[in-house]
Amino acid sequence: MSDLGRVAIVIPCHNEEHTIGNVIRRFRQELPGATVVVADNASTDETAVAAWKAGAQVIFEPRLGKGEAVRRLLADVDADYYVLIDGDDTMDSRVAPEMLRLVSDEGYDMVVGKRVTPAGEQDVYRRGHRFGNGFLTWVFQKLFKLEITDTLSGYRVLSRRFVKSFPVSSAGFEIEAELNAHAAVIGVPLCEVPARYVSRPPESSQPKLSTFSDGARILRRNLRLFRDARPFLAFSLLALPWFIFAALMIQLSLEEFFRNGEVIRSPRLLVGIGSFLVALLLWMAGMIMERITRNRNEIIRLAYLAIRGPLRRPKIVTMPRHDATSRRHD
Repeated sequence: MSDLGRVAIVIPCHNEEHTIGNVIRRFRQELPGATVVVADNASTDETAVAAWKAGAQVIFEPRLGKGEAVRRLLADVDADYYVLIDGDDTMDSRVAPEMLRLVSDEGYDMVVGKRVTPAGEQDVYRRGHRFGNGFLTWVFQKLFKLEITDTLSGYRVLSRRFVKSFPVSSAGFEIEAELNAHAAVIGVPLCEVPARYVSRPPESSQPKLSTFSDGARILRRNLRLFRDARPFLAFSLLALPWFIFAALMIQLSLEEFFRNGEVIRSPRLLVGIGSFLVALLLWMAGMIMERITRNRNEIIRLAYLAIRGPLRRPKIVTMPRHDATSRRHD
């Protein structure tokens, strides 16, 4: 592990006293020498004590929300590689070394643990959650053109330069969507690794993700991230129905003018002109925000490039040398 660099296993937790100890022990077994840091996110049970007894460092984040805990972890923990995992003991720790290898040896900045349920155990993944994850993944893929098949997985390995150039702004379960959007905006190399997903232990706390309220919040976050990442396209789509309505109203008014020599229904013409102005303003706002967004993305990209990449030994391919002297004599 010393040759690999500093590895931090960061775990956001809220009321996971029955499972956090096992999570820490299993990941320390797979990644010996890694530092384990748990963010106790306003827990009302003995999560912090259980994490400390299992050998983890514990920091406290009083603002409730997974995004708040992840923000604190990524800001306060200094490492070369970050293993981000939930504290509910549902993910397979055995794939962590392979995920870490893909970052350290292959140069990926984000590796996502794709949740896979064993045959005959599909019921561990609640039907509502399965549908919601599939729908939100489809929405994200269409908006950002990023080929991730499990966009809401909380199991990830991240490089230092990805983490330290990531401006976290979400407070809740939208954090995964924000990680994905950051990867799409700056164009980092990423991949997925299948990871076994099992049901929560019987003694653990109840699932904290609400199928409908959190699902709606994540969907809104995806749309806002799309607006912020590609404002010209987003505002052009908003302007399109206004433009179509304006064209229809103006066309009807012109037909009336050519038929009667005057516009009898003048309010219709005024509505058409007003709708056209709204569409024009939306389109212009998109153009202005596109320029601002490009400047912002360039700053984030420069911050990303200013940090050493994840490869511990960059792979350099040596091309065969051609003997120029022998070529001259031929």
